[in-house]
Amino acid sequence: MEKLTFYALSAPEKLDRIGAYLSERLIRDVGRHRYGYVCIAMEALDQLLMACHCQSINLFVESFLKMVAKLLESEKPNLQILGTNSFVKFANIEEDTPSYHRSYDFFVSRFSEMCHSSHDDLEIKTKIRMSGIKGLQGVVRKTVNDELQANIWDPQHMDKIVPSLLFNLQHVEEAESRSPSPLQAPEKEKENPAELAERCLRELLGRAAFGNIKNAIKPVLIHLDNHSLWEPKVFATRCFKIIMYSIQPQHSHLVIQQLLSHLDANSRSAATVRAGIVEVLSEAAVIAATGSVGPTVLEMFNTLLRQLRLSIDYALTGSYDGAMSLGTKIIKEHEERMFQEAVIKTIGSFASTLPTYQRSEVILFIMSKVPIPSLHHPVETGRTGENRNRLTQIMLLKSLLQVSTGFQCNNMMSALPSNFLDRLLSTALMEDAEIRLFVLEILISFIDRHGNRHKFSTISTLGDISVLKLKVDKCSRQDTVFMKKHSQQLYRHIYLSCKEETNIQKHYEALYGLLALISIELANEEVMVDLIRLVLAVQDVAQVNEENLPAYNRCALYALGAAYLNLISQLTTVPAFCQHIHEVIETRKKEAPYMLPEDVFVERPRLSPNLDGVVIEFLFRQSKISEVLGGSGYNSDRLCLPYIPQLTDEDRLSKRKSIGETISLQVEVESRNSPEKEEVMPAEEITYETLKKAIVDSVAVEEQERERRRQVVEKFQKAPFEEIAAHCGARASLLQSKLNQIFEITIRPPPSPSGTITAAYGQPQNHSIPVYEMKFPDLCVY
Repeated sequence: MEKLTFYALSAPEKLDRIGAYLSERLIRDVGRHRYGYVCIAMEALDQLLMACHCQSINLFVESFLKMVAKLLESEKPNLQILGTNSFVKFANIEEDTPSYHRSYDFFVSRFSEMCHSSHDDLEIKTKIRMSGIKGLQGVVRKTVNDELQANIWDPQHMDKIVPSLLFNLQHVEEAESRSPSPLQAPEKEKENPAELAERCLRELLGRAAFGNIKNAIKPVLIHLDNHSLWEPKVFATRCFKIIMYSIQPQHSHLVIQQLLSHLDANSRSAATVRAGIVEVLSEAAVIAATGSVGPTVLEMFNTLLRQLRLSIDYALTGSYDGAMSLGTKIIKEHEERMFQEAVIKTIGSFASTLPTYQRSEVILFIMSKVPIPSLHHPVETGRTGENRNRLTQIMLLKSLLQVSTGFQCNNMMSALPSNFLDRLLSTALMEDAEIRLFVLEILISFIDRHGNRHKFSTISTLGDISVLKLKVDKCSRQDTVFMKKHSQQLYRHIYLSCKEETNIQKHYEALYGLLALISIELANEEVMVDLIRLVLAVQDVAQVNEENLPAYNRCALYALGAAYLNLISQLTTVPAFCQHIHEVIETRKKEAPYMLPEDVFVERPRLSPNLDGVVIEFLFRQSKISEVLGGSGYNSDRLCLPYIPQLTDEDRLSKRKSIGETISLQVEVESRNSPEKEEVMPAEEITYETLKKAIVDSVAVEEQERERRRQVVEKFQKAPFEEIAAHCGARASLLQSKLNQIFEITIRPPPSPSGTITAAYGQPQNHSIPVYEMKFPDLCVY
């Protein structure tokens, strides 16, 4: 070998003939089963290949690859392993000159086949599989950085390489799972096909450029589909963790896009499959968020929300196409609910990794998808439509709650912009109690910036709130501006939410938490005064009971007012105010415990059968509070004014059954139809029957208009010309006369400057002097 190597280096032009001769000898020895000579020939080729790097090595390499292919085609495992080892040595050599015509298609196919070996002997099978993995690793190393080679990233190659690696990554054999002896443990780890496949996969993905990521990811998705690996989701999650940590961070959004597209493609798959894809997406997205996600953020949330709506439709209709037919796959509702929870969890986990500005965009995006009834966009009616809208609202609000949890934003104007707050508070007026509760919890999540919300989870009248260890900061200028703009809107929705008959204990706890957090996070002196007025108005709702609320609701409102005023009195630290609140609470404890939270907000509330005769000693008096706070510098004039909520069209649009509907519509009718100087006519009372009649009448008018148009068209098609001409002439003369009347009224000549006779109210009489007959003074003539 020394002489042969020296000769080859001295006469490089002879290298191709040496390779051809050795190739011929090896092929002949393989055919004659002279395996000793085969090993000698391959050893000679390996040493020549390692020693020679001249320009004419390309022809020698052709002979070398021909011999390696011959060994790989053999059925003998030892020859396959020998050929693979030689190829790996060749793959690690950096050639001086590129090759334009070399092809590795056979090697990709053969090494992939070896990765799937099913030899009877476990040890031999392991060796063959590991040789196949090493061979694929060698092909990748040899071709991935050489632009002149065949593109290894083509789908025809990736569809063989990636599944072969995943197959070995997935199948951990029993022999490998057995605990080896301590001395053999390192050797066993090296001989593990799963670990070798993982290293090879990481190397492959780490070398992938921007344009090649999709071709590498698609076979992974197909493999997981074909082998039903989404449902346990353990292996799928492991695969994508390997992928996300192996690729370059700036390419991570391409993987997310591939997963989103795959989720859309599996829209009609079983809920367990879709849930697996979503959970894998969640893991991948959290990793990707640490790198660069870019425009994929809204695309991801859009896809997830679309899948959420589809899942709701599937659960309602019971089939994927909306109509049950023979052979239709029956959908299990509990599986769809599991998928919906997985989507919501994914939305929350991904949103928690985003920066504040992107999180704000996501919050606005989700809120824009919540179906809210309006004049121009009515929601779908009918039982199925109402259920779909309700479920969609609940699922989207759940998602919004997940995103808003832990959201930290110093500026409330940015956290709760007007377009978002308006839509959110509109949903707060829905009849559905569950939806209203979600809205209150979302508001609490946004307002609570110091982690105080859990301290108000239970309603109580503490004698000393210092035990709560509240974190209180001074109200910032931005918060003051926010409250000036939106405070009345918030108060109105809190007030109306208190009046709902369907409220349960959780609603009152949420309302108490919201009032308390506004007092801590956003309150200045003016806000404190308004909140006290609001709670006193809620007390009046329970006392007057115009809404005919049940006894529990009335007791709950009394208890809510007591708990909040007890809190706010200790926050303001005005002794006289605290004393008045304390006296009323003590009086209630002795004679009316059913008006305190300790007796109302328990598992078995103790209520009073008669709440109509509540004595004044049990109530917090507005005059007394105004007096004691006024003496401490608060605005006593404002405290004396009872709180009255603003009434808008939101009540009607959100299907609330309240007096606000009639009043707001009456105000609108009066403002539009009555000029200032005319006498205001009493507005017609608008009720459900009136609206129903108006809808029926409008349908009848449309039918009449359609019939009239049909008659006109028929007349012009069938009537004689003379009749049509006479009709048009009559219409033209009628139009001209009307125009003359209009011109006479509107374009009347101005009155004479020399004086006009005016009638009553300063209006000139009909006869006025035309301009050309006016007598101007001499001074005006030049």
